Amino acid sequence: MHTVGELLRQWRGRRGLSQLALALAADVSPRHVSLVETGRTRPSAAMVLRLAEQLDVPLRDRNRLLLAAGFAPRYAERPLDDAALAAARRAVDRVLRAHEPYPALAFDRHWNILRTNRAVAPFLAGVDPALLRPPVNLIRLGLDPRGFAPLVVNLADVRKVFRARVGRQLAAAPDAGLAALYEELLAPGSEEAAEGPSIADGCDVVIPMILRIGGRELRLFSTVTTFGTPMDITLDEVAIELYYPADEESAAQFGGR
Repeated sequence: MHTVGELLRQWRGRRGLSQLALALAADVSPRHVSLVETGRTRPSAAMVLRLAEQLDVPLRDRNRLLLAAGFAPRYAERPLDDAALAAARRAVDRVLRAHEPYPALAFDRHWNILRTNRAVAPFLAGVDPALLRPPVNLIRLGLDPRGFAPLVVNLADVRKVFRARVGRQLAAAPDAGLAALYEELLAPGSEEAAEGPSIADGCDVVIPMILRIGGRELRLFSTVTTFGTPMDITLDEVAIELYYPADEESAAQFGGR
């Protein structure tokens, strides 16, 4: 088991900060940062959290830092349907409903879908039921031949987008489950040669996901929303993805708005 000093040094390295830069950001002396990292002084819980905040450590990993320093975890992890998260859950549901008739969904750090709006249901009609057994994984749903993959015109682009997003997650905070998902579905391989040409070079604004449904092409792009000041691990890791039509023809297929 790593000491708190070793863990803090690892996080500082991931963020590319020197001891001096971290000390200035946290308003402590560089000597104190050095003493903490080398284990020559035991930091208080408040100091652990101060350094973790400046290093942008996720709440889940802040608990690990506290445990390594000999303190109790501070941040709870509750399911999204827990009564304590009622207000946040209502906020998520309000965003999802307000986005109709366009699809929207919420997912966790492993890309497992937590909630959707009604506009998502028609897209799941042709999906293999095996992929819809909880937890339903958004990346697997998008790339598996039993899911959306046969419908995606620019599958190579979609895979690259997923790869970049998950790669950024792993760079920001290592996670064994996420790393396994990356190796399973996103590691560069020969399958991309058969996924058709990339359209990314011809896009001026965003790279859409292009679906061919019923002989028509549906072009969608998305935005991602997260909670601004979470104090619960679940909320810290929830993302809401909203899909929008990328052109007038696609908007017409949703009835316009």
